[in-house]
Amino acid sequence: MSEPTKTIVITGTSSGFGEGAVRDFADRGYRVWGTMRDVNGRNATKKAALEAHSTNISIIEMDMNNDNAVASGFADIIAAGPVDILINNAGIQDIGLTEAFSLQQSRDLMETNYFGAIRATQAVLPGMREAGSGLIINCSSSLGRMTGPFFGTYAATKHALEAYMQALRYEVSGFGVDITLVEPGPFGTNFINIGRPAARKEIIAEYGELANVPDAMLSGFMTMMNGPEKPDPQLVVDLYCSLADMPAGQRPTRSVVGMTWGVSEINHKTQPIQDAILKDLQLDTVMGGSDSK
Repeated sequence: MSEPTKTIVITGTSSGFGEGAVRDFADRGYRVWGTMRDVNGRNATKKAALEAHSTNISIIEMDMNNDNAVASGFADIIAAGPVDILINNAGIQDIGLTEAFSLQQSRDLMETNYFGAIRATQAVLPGMREAGSGLIINCSSSLGRMTGPFFGTYAATKHALEAYMQALRYEVSGFGVDITLVEPGPFGTNFINIGRPAARKEIIAEYGELANVPDAMLSGFMTMMNGPEKPDPQLVVDLYCSLADMPAGQRPTRSVVGMTWGVSEINHKTQPIQDAILKDLQLDTVMGGSDSK
């Protein structure tokens, strides 16, 4: 086998999109670093299976909620060679009455879905800027562009991620670094990492029959995701690969995949308005990153 030509880091690889992406990028000749928690415990078998798939794969311990763990893990990766692509794939999800989730539960989601992505991004960006090239793919969600009942705490983390990465895209485009957002609809893998039940039980009791709706809705989703018409998680992995293959500077800000829930239309209508901010702020001559080249 020839030596890998590019290095990619993928966070959250113990299951779902991340696990599939590790295998596919390795098969495409990338040097792949995957991260997950508890590699010597409950995820030891998953680590071994992925590393057995290809000599291009290394799986390392990383808690995306811990500043020191992320900094140390990426220091080890970068010591072995520069990072060309980062996929911020790690994430967790809550479904339930929005008011019933405690502040700590909301913080927990933000730590992984938002701050975790920032930790990883800040670890690789200096090297990418110095190299004059790089790609950061962020696994957001259709719920990063809209929301619905019972997804409030989760959607808030994805809206935050979208805002941060949109601004960063403009700021680093001049360094040759592309920032892009992938917005999956519901997939069976989305529901693997459902978080804890809402902690404020007294609030749940006050909602009466409405309090039963989130569990019923989740059950319906799981039935659909296990049925013959279920969307294939490989669609997301394929999109990751497609974005990696695109020429630098030509990758879209946002890509919707799976059930769109109207998000494709939202993006089509609002991205030009969003990108117009560069002209409004008189920055269009000094910054790139707009979809309308």
